[in-house]
Amino acid sequence: MSQAQRNLVKKGGQSHFRADASRAGAKIGTVPIRVPLLAVLAAAILVVLAGCRPFDYYDQTLQQPVPPPMQIPQELAKVSLPAYRVEPPDLLSIEVLKLVPLPPYRTEIFDVLQIQVVGTLLDQPVDGFYLIEAEGTVNLGPAYGTVRVVGMTIEETKAAITQQLQQVLKEPVVSVQLARTAGTQQITGIYLVGPDGTINLRQYGSVHVAGKTLLEVRLAIQRQLAEFFDSPEVSVDMAGYNSKVYYIITEGAGLGDNVVRVPITGNETLLDAISQVGGLSQLSSKRIHIARPAPSGFGCEQILPIDWVAISRGGAAGTNYQLMPGDRVFITEEPLVATNNYLVKLISPVERLLGVTSLGISTVRSSQLMGRDFNRFRSG
Repeated sequence: MSQAQRNLVKKGGQSHFRADASRAGAKIGTVPIRVPLLAVLAAAILVVLAGCRPFDYYDQTLQQPVPPPMQIPQELAKVSLPAYRVEPPDLLSIEVLKLVPLPPYRTEIFDVLQIQVVGTLLDQPVDGFYLIEAEGTVNLGPAYGTVRVVGMTIEETKAAITQQLQQVLKEPVVSVQLARTAGTQQITGIYLVGPDGTINLRQYGSVHVAGKTLLEVRLAIQRQLAEFFDSPEVSVDMAGYNSKVYYIITEGAGLGDNVVRVPITGNETLLDAISQVGGLSQLSSKRIHIARPAPSGFGCEQILPIDWVAISRGGAAGTNYQLMPGDRVFITEEPLVATNNYLVKLISPVERLLGVTSLGISTVRSSQLMGRDFNRFRSG
């Protein structure tokens, strides 16, 4: 029981209760009056000693690193593009490593044979490369004459040469090899992938290469050549990356947009793209973003905003994203310049109409004054 209640019981009067309660309240109230003052003074001293600091309402959890699979490739964290797939109008470089005709090969005009004979005359050896002449014969020398070999296999050619030499030599030992074929068309070169996705190997037919990697293209070419040659081997490389590109779209501030198509090699960033168009023009603002292609049913646009000031002035690589095939680098127009051009296009027809009207009125007035001067001259 409090002191006020005890006083009420003892004295039994309402007036005494009020007096005692007021005195008790005065004593008890000193605590809530003095404690806040001390707390305020302590807080003021701490503020003075620590200095004035603003409250940070930023959620620090937003600065947590993004998991690597979710990071967008940028200048300091580039990724390798998937295996390049050939499409029109790419350029392919094909080099033949091994090209041997299918057996049995029959010799043709202008083929070159390597002939070696043991047991020849000392002053007229037969050892070297011999051309099948236009008549289809091979000239073995003055002492041995010529022999017709066109249309024969290598074994038949060897037998024909042996038979010819036996007319002069007792026991000649003949070796014949095919050194070069005249009928084999040159395959090594640069090939353009046509609109139908094929390359033309001339007399060896066409090979479909669109949508294939370089390894798949090499195997497809070797399978095609295997119809004419024994285990052919070729090397395939890219001579021109023409099908994988990105686009730089610059708004023209009401004067028409500009689109630049740039081939991509897999290492370009946004800064490389801006350098392709010579930087930002007078019609452009510093609001830039990358629009990344999305499937038709994706449901939203893939937009990557760019901090141009941070990239150009501060060297920050955070938004200097690595470009991917099909990306659109969009450079927004300057609003004031666009507004000015819009007003010019809006006022220009009115200006011309007023100019034509003013010119017509001036012409009519000039003709009227001219008539008055002429009449005055006649009357005078």
